[in-house]
Amino acid sequence: MISILSKIFIKDANDFTSPAIRRAYGTLCSIVGIFLNVLMFAGKYIAGTIANSVSITADAFNNLSDAGSSIITLLGFRLAGRKPDPDHPFGHGRIEYLSGLAVSILILLMGFELMKSSVTKLIHPEPVEASLLAGGIMVAAILIKVYMAFYNKTIGKKIDSAAMAAVAADSLSDTISTVVVLISMILSKFIDFPIDAVAGIFVAILILKTGFDSVRDTVAPLLGQAPDPELVKQIEEIVMKQEHVVGIHDFIVHDYGPGRLFVSLHAEVPGDVDIFELHDEIDNAEFELRDVIGCEPTIHMDPIDVNNEHLAELKEAVAKIIKEYDEVLSFHDFRMVPGETHTNLIFDVVVPAKYKKSNSQVNEELKEIIHSKLDCFAVIIVEQSYV
Repeated sequence: MISILSKIFIKDANDFTSPAIRRAYGTLCSIVGIFLNVLMFAGKYIAGTIANSVSITADAFNNLSDAGSSIITLLGFRLAGRKPDPDHPFGHGRIEYLSGLAVSILILLMGFELMKSSVTKLIHPEPVEASLLAGGIMVAAILIKVYMAFYNKTIGKKIDSAAMAAVAADSLSDTISTVVVLISMILSKFIDFPIDAVAGIFVAILILKTGFDSVRDTVAPLLGQAPDPELVKQIEEIVMKQEHVVGIHDFIVHDYGPGRLFVSLHAEVPGDVDIFELHDEIDNAEFELRDVIGCEPTIHMDPIDVNNEHLAELKEAVAKIIKEYDEVLSFHDFRMVPGETHTNLIFDVVVPAKYKKSNSQVNEELKEIIHSKLDCFAVIIVEQSYV
């Protein structure tokens, strides 16, 4: 259905990187989700009333909350697609993450309510009346939810939408919970035990887990999570293939919402090459990053001395010392300042997040080792990696 509707209502439907196309897909999937969830709510509510089943009725209201979730997702896509303004120069893309978080909170609230009603029915059990009509409605709801999980996951992956990924996860959880409810309804005819309430508790646990997982996935980009390693690798390859770029560092990826990436890095280049030629190469790298990655890049050139043999020897010696000290560390911006009485080696050392030693400890220990082994003074800046 989504494929057919997208061909009818979305022009250039395969351009998934376009903000307008992303917004159109988000709008279409949200409207379809609202319609299907309202339809399932009505069907399950009727089935729950017929069967006198707390788990079916609760599952029905779960679908009603899903319809509300789709409305929030729809609003999120519309707001996230607004153009940058003076107060928000990086756009409004993170609203999509906030809408995904709102969906996740609704999932949690519904899980708690379902748990409460199921525990109540476990303490005060009531008979469940299974029927073919109720069973048929539940089977139809399962098939619809499987389809919803599929199209939300597929489209969400193509347009890189955290909100649609949250909806897909919720749909899959709903599918499992509805299967459990259907099985409990059938077994209640043969077992003198409040299995309907037990099924409701099980469904509540699944819904709560989905909610907690969705909260984690939508909060992470808001807090500033590390970029995808594959994205980092792709950016590095594009920059490093330029003829005179010999290294990159101070690499940061800023995420302002899907399709709104800002990349900044330093590119090491030979200091004896014509500045206009180097600037042309950096421009080419930035143009390719915009075309291939769809980001807004800023590359700073760091000139280095590549023809000084003594400097190269000292750099190799320092690299060996740092690797022996801890192979997870790296360094860059290596310079040498010789003097009459001593030589200063100036460079930056990069440590990963939550490194076992403090920056000052790393600084002092490396200075001492370098001085003892190379008879040079080290001037070190210790910094954290952001990729």
